[in-house]
Amino acid sequence: MSTVEVNDLVKNYGSFEAIKGISFEIDKGEIFGLIGPNGAGKTTALRVVSTLLQINSGNIKILEYDLKTQPDKIRKIISYLPEDAGAYKTLTGRAYLIFIAKFFNEKNTDEMVNKGIEIADLGARIDDKVDTYSKGMKRRLLVGRALMTNPKLAILDEPTSGLDVINAQEIRKIIKNIAEHGTTVLLSSHNMLEVEYLCDRIALIDNGVIIEKGRPKDLMIKYKSNNIEEVFTKVVKWVIWEI
Repeated sequence: MSTVEVNDLVKNYGSFEAIKGISFEIDKGEIFGLIGPNGAGKTTALRVVSTLLQINSGNIKILEYDLKTQPDKIRKIISYLPEDAGAYKTLTGRAYLIFIAKFFNEKNTDEMVNKGIEIADLGARIDDKVDTYSKGMKRRLLVGRALMTNPKLAILDEPTSGLDVINAQEIRKIIKNIAEHGTTVLLSSHNMLEVEYLCDRIALIDNGVIIEKGRPKDLMIKYKSNNIEEVFTKVVKWVIWEI
């Protein structure tokens, strides 16, 4: 059974059709990437899967739950990290994780918090206030927050956006590790080389439409390309030509 099944998803903002009938499935423990340029529909798709936006048409199932009728059930088994997520600046990193953990388990938060601290890997700085953290440190704390709940599905929007090479590499290692331990990951990125490294399978999305899907290596062979960035460029050109 797939962890995620998206069928003919349509999402409109008024008269603007942001998502135009996309479909994809994600298997348990798989890292699946939605990649494409800014404005392609990646973030909208993730917000819909995260239950934050209502569906105009189509359907989504996460494990055995239907997103339209059972959103509360889904929220208990997923975790969503937006690109622009923030943490309370006046709290220490540890206090922030404790605060979040209490939403999930009021009585015993120690195990969850300890896992968040381990994932964030901030050393002694975990007890410093968040407003003293660098951007990379804040992002690592937020990744720890998102993953300490042991979600069945982790939804990560541009997880390494704006980070330096070292912090980006650390977050990629974290993502790989949680997938190896059974968490399914849906992520979006406009960094196609990063997704090529991280993802088991990808969907190329442009203008609200999935224009190609598959394993990165298979797509590079199919389109005789050295990397996924080249694949995307070729696919977009061919779609425009067909139109």
